[in-house]
Amino acid sequence: MKLNKQDVLKALEKITVPGEGKNMVESGAVTNVMVFGDEVVVDVTINNPSLQARKKTEVEILKAIHAEVYEKAKIKINIKVDAEAAKPKTNEIKGKPLPGIKNIIAVASGKGGVGKSTVTANLAVSLAKMGFKVGLLDADIYGPSMPIMFDVAQEKPLAVNIDGKSKMKPVESYGVKLLSIGFFTQPNQAVIWRGPMASKALNQMIFDAHWGEIDFMLIDLPPGTGDIHLSIMQAMPVTGAVVVSTPQEIALADARKGVAMFQQDSINVPVLGVVENMAYFTPEELPENKYYIFGKEGAKHLSEDLKVPFLGEIPLVQSIREAGDVGRPAAMQENTPIEVAFEALTKNVVQQVVSRNTDLPPTEAIKITTMAGCSPVNKQ
Repeated sequence: MKLNKQDVLKALEKITVPGEGKNMVESGAVTNVMVFGDEVVVDVTINNPSLQARKKTEVEILKAIHAEVYEKAKIKINIKVDAEAAKPKTNEIKGKPLPGIKNIIAVASGKGGVGKSTVTANLAVSLAKMGFKVGLLDADIYGPSMPIMFDVAQEKPLAVNIDGKSKMKPVESYGVKLLSIGFFTQPNQAVIWRGPMASKALNQMIFDAHWGEIDFMLIDLPPGTGDIHLSIMQAMPVTGAVVVSTPQEIALADARKGVAMFQQDSINVPVLGVVENMAYFTPEELPENKYYIFGKEGAKHLSEDLKVPFLGEIPLVQSIREAGDVGRPAAMQENTPIEVAFEALTKNVVQQVVSRNTDLPPTEAIKITTMAGCSPVNKQ
């Protein structure tokens, strides 16, 4: 039996391309159809590279031609994957920014105890000293430390009326606007919440607060790669991420996972760089000596391996810890090596944000689609 090309195309029009609302011919997935007697050759291009998608496409074409054209037709299907369409576009996450907030920087660490909150607090103060309008969201729900570090542990956010709605007014200290779950709990009260409750509290601090005009919003994330991280990236468009680590191998192994989380295809948040905290110890009486207690340049080598920027190193200095305990971030100690180290780090972060905003489109929030993962959602 001699088959007709038009009959084959008509049969293929009954196959819908998932997610496009068009049939296989209309969408351009069918690139060519050749008919030789009772033989049919169909060339198809798909965007999904998985074996399951290929098999499904092949079965649907076979069924359509056998049912609509000729049940004994000999069919050959050539499936090609469009690599450009299938490959996630690097950092091309678009969406509406939060009103008044220009840049959102997530500060993360794969491991606890590496000084992430200390780096965040001093980065915020350094940005404020440079003249930027700075906000800081303490997203470490189970271990909020920012109220202590900014000497506002006894403060409470006030309610203000904005356009007829009651909003939280962030507590301000050292030129930084601050919100933390620590403002709403007693000092010895443990926050024993499941993920959804913690996420709801975070959303309230993000969307029910009057942040005003902010150049840089810093988010102090909890250690690890879990529910809170996904909730933050689901709630707001993160401009970029800073990962903090000490030089030791155990911390670097977890920092590598922290970078990998942001670089995951379904999250795809640009990593601005890696910070090496507690890089070396210098005794006050021997200012020229450096003792590499936790290893030497481990985070720097990690940044080279992962091909992400190295933002700087912060020494292990007693006064940094003391300053955090008394609520006056160490970056405020003028004319000291500590101030210089944090200023250099902050300048590098600002430069990376400028480069990122020049080279890449704006970011969007992500949408959680399954218990195991997430995907970008167009908010426009």
